[in-house]
Amino acid sequence: MNTDRSSLHLEGIPADKLITLQGYLEPFQLSLEKLQEVSHRLRRDMTRGLGKHSHHNAPVKMLPTFVRATPDGTEKGDFLALDLGGTHFRVLHVRVVEEEQKVLKMDSQICTIPKEMMLGPGQQLFDHIAACLGDFISSRNLKGQTLPLGFTFSFPCEQKEIDKSILIRWTKGFKCSGVEGEDVVKLLKEAIQRRGDYEIGTVAMVNDTVGTMMSCGYRDQSCEIGMIIGTGTNACYMEEMKNVKRVEGEDGRMCINTEWGGFGDDGSLKDIQTMFDVMVDEASVNPGVHIFEKMISGMYLGEIVRLLLVKLTEDNFLFSGQASETLLMPGSFETKFISEIEEEEHSLENVEHILTKLGLKWDEVDARVVRVCCDTISSRSARLCAAALAAITNRIRNNRKLDHLKTTVGVDGTVYKKHPNFSEELQATVRLLAPACHITFMVSEDGSGKGAAMVTAVAQRLARQSRLLEDSEGEDEEEEEEDENN
Repeated sequence: MNTDRSSLHLEGIPADKLITLQGYLEPFQLSLEKLQEVSHRLRRDMTRGLGKHSHHNAPVKMLPTFVRATPDGTEKGDFLALDLGGTHFRVLHVRVVEEEQKVLKMDSQICTIPKEMMLGPGQQLFDHIAACLGDFISSRNLKGQTLPLGFTFSFPCEQKEIDKSILIRWTKGFKCSGVEGEDVVKLLKEAIQRRGDYEIGTVAMVNDTVGTMMSCGYRDQSCEIGMIIGTGTNACYMEEMKNVKRVEGEDGRMCINTEWGGFGDDGSLKDIQTMFDVMVDEASVNPGVHIFEKMISGMYLGEIVRLLLVKLTEDNFLFSGQASETLLMPGSFETKFISEIEEEEHSLENVEHILTKLGLKWDEVDARVVRVCCDTISSRSARLCAAALAAITNRIRNNRKLDHLKTTVGVDGTVYKKHPNFSEELQATVRLLAPACHITFMVSEDGSGKGAAMVTAVAQRLARQSRLLEDSEGEDEEEEEEDENN
């Protein structure tokens, strides 16, 4: 066995079984050299995604966000935030307090999106969102104020401006008609106008990774990367404008939403995809799309483990060859089971409880094997994520021609926050893959909501500074004219 976490939990498994088990697990165990190769491939794809002509066919979309700066600590004011990224969405009232360098969540409300609405007409969805936003404004006595809105919309979009964002495709089980190819800000504004009982101010469109980076960036001004590892996975970072060929301008930086979940959609990860990854992809609602995400994110990890356990049972290696009806049901092995199984303190108890719940007849060796399977698959996820993050940090360092980069990554997502070993393994692996980068990790609290408000606040600060600059230039010109006339 290699030195992955899984090798730490092998006691109690007979030697002959261990050798056989290794044959099943080996495809999941990626060497440091292989991870470096994966990291290099992603860096190559990032360059393709940024290119003026190559981005059309690039699997890693590298979408410009039109977020031109991270917080500088002078932002302030009251904002609304909308956070839509799954079966629930949140409405928030956020206050940014300059004196305390704090982003305060004043109040929030969670609204559900019924399953049929996720698959119905887009107008119905946006009317529902506008209704929930209206209820919130009314119940919090915010009517009559026209507050700016940060809109976190966690689906692949092509942003045209800070307030114009075209949905490329639905993911995460959504399939609303009439939205793909449309500007989601416009659809939201139209739904609010149809109601006619409240108004909102300027809208800033934010991806959840950008929100995560910005919410952490107010507390730590060296935060220039946002990363999500939850139901799905994605990352953003501050890129030099001169490399963003699809947007005019050479000066400064712009935040790029990598959409790294699509890495491998062109077949570039075929050599590390296992038969189980292929099965998960083929059974998904979007086969052939978001290959990298399907290897590492919370929506799929439990299913990879389930398919591996089914195979081990079919081959008479587990549970005396007897699978339960529950184990044979897709989705029955939840990703949260992996976290519960890997909790050090009650590890075997938790495995045994879960196996019983799945209707399986097990012995202690079975329980230990299941633990090693979970370890192996979550370990691969953390290591692949580290390879992707190393691609970004190494790119930033090279962009800036630095011998050493010191940066902070804002992180959100249940896999990173809830799994007992994931964050530790990711951090240890990224140190090996990006040795010249000193990376601090900061967990984002309410990242999507507070971050959306933060993007709006930064956009307002930049607009304010731009106006002041124009005014002062105008005054200078007037003075020059006066001098000439005199």
